[in-house]
Amino acid sequence: MSKLRVESFSISLDGFGAGPQQGLEHPLGKGGERLHEWLLPTATFQRLTGSEGGTTGVDDEFAARGFENIGAWIMGRNMFGPVRGPWPDDTWKGWWGDTPPYHTPVFVLSHHERKPVEMAGGTTFHFVTDGIDAALARAREAAQGKDIRLGGGVSAIRQYLQARLIDELHLAIAPVLLGSGEHLFHGLDLPALGYACKRHAASERATHVVLAKASQHV
Repeated sequence: MSKLRVESFSISLDGFGAGPQQGLEHPLGKGGERLHEWLLPTATFQRLTGSEGGTTGVDDEFAARGFENIGAWIMGRNMFGPVRGPWPDDTWKGWWGDTPPYHTPVFVLSHHERKPVEMAGGTTFHFVTDGIDAALARAREAAQGKDIRLGGGVSAIRQYLQARLIDELHLAIAPVLLGSGEHLFHGLDLPALGYACKRHAASERATHVVLAKASQHV
């Protein structure tokens, strides 16, 4: 059966997955871009953005594994864009330009209906208004046996963690302190939810940790 995986999700040393005051000018919240300094130089990220070269090693290995055997994505509305409330029109189509890096169906959690948005390169955004279980069921069907990647943001990951639906969670812990923002684990008892640390490795820019269900091998 396909897995639901979180990959390359960056958090600060004090547990924040996004900084405060997220919006159009600060998509990751103020200071949030510092969480991703491990990812930007990697060869994987450079390929995704149409560039050549990039670094190899631990950071790139973890970045690359996040795209292996992925047949669909799920993301929260906050990750899709800064628009709040009912969709005013169909203008906003994501942060990523005409050719998003997903190349699969993407299921966006939302409280407001919107028609699917078909983009270049095989990405189609579908808006799911009937909850996380419905989004996962649709993603499994679309993935056709491959895994589903849960992209974030913090709220979406917390919902799936609380429901014990995430099979693997790769965190990149950046050596920065944000002080405020969206905290990933506040109020969550991960051992009680059945999760354990299965792998960890460090680079100069991040400490990589893979959490999974305690009975599962990674």
